[in-house]
Amino acid sequence: MSLKAVLFDFNNLIIDDEIIRQKALAETLLTENLLCESSDYRRFCLGRSPRDGLNQLLTERGRIVSDIYLTKLVQRQSQIYLNYLNQTENLATDPHFLDFLKLLQSKKLRTSIVTGALAPEIDLVLSKIGLGDQIDLIISGELVQKSKPDSESHLLACQQLGLTPEHCLAIETTFLGITAAKKAHIPVVGLTNLYPMHILQRRANWVVDNLSDLELERIMLKY
Repeated sequence: MSLKAVLFDFNNLIIDDEIIRQKALAETLLTENLLCESSDYRRFCLGRSPRDGLNQLLTERGRIVSDIYLTKLVQRQSQIYLNYLNQTENLATDPHFLDFLKLLQSKKLRTSIVTGALAPEIDLVLSKIGLGDQIDLIISGELVQKSKPDSESHLLACQQLGLTPEHCLAIETTFLGITAAKKAHIPVVGLTNLYPMHILQRRANWVVDNLSDLELERIMLKY
């Protein structure tokens, strides 16, 4: 057995967009005459697909909406998010990601983004940072029925790459993402972009502060 692919989360890993997502959520809720509390994004949306996050938040507020209406809200929130991205000249991206991606390519390892984010959002970010054709596979939120912490998106990535989970490595920043990868039986690296190392060490197989600290050769020996 050997490592053949690395599966990346997107939000808070490739792009640090938590503030933008919070703004998009707040503006979307305002159209529903709801205020967004400071803790709402992390409580309901962090690590989840926009659809799942919005649905859980609205349910908590006593709002039960139809699937069609929820789809409209998700589309509205996504458009607000895209507008913010288009207005931002220098996106806050991981400074180590490009070098790490080149390292993976030099090792002939395939790459996939596995995220609840929507395809237009991912495409725009990758285009703005010059990585539009550098990722082998993108599993976006539209392609699955269940978002993280369910394992559906990770398993779909494995299936489309033609690999078993044991040949893949996941890199995640959230508790839900780590849980999803583990449910899929994929070894997972936790990045401390959101949580301190001692917390992630209880959940992930390996934990590093940034991608430049990840000893890929050492991990590959475990496969």
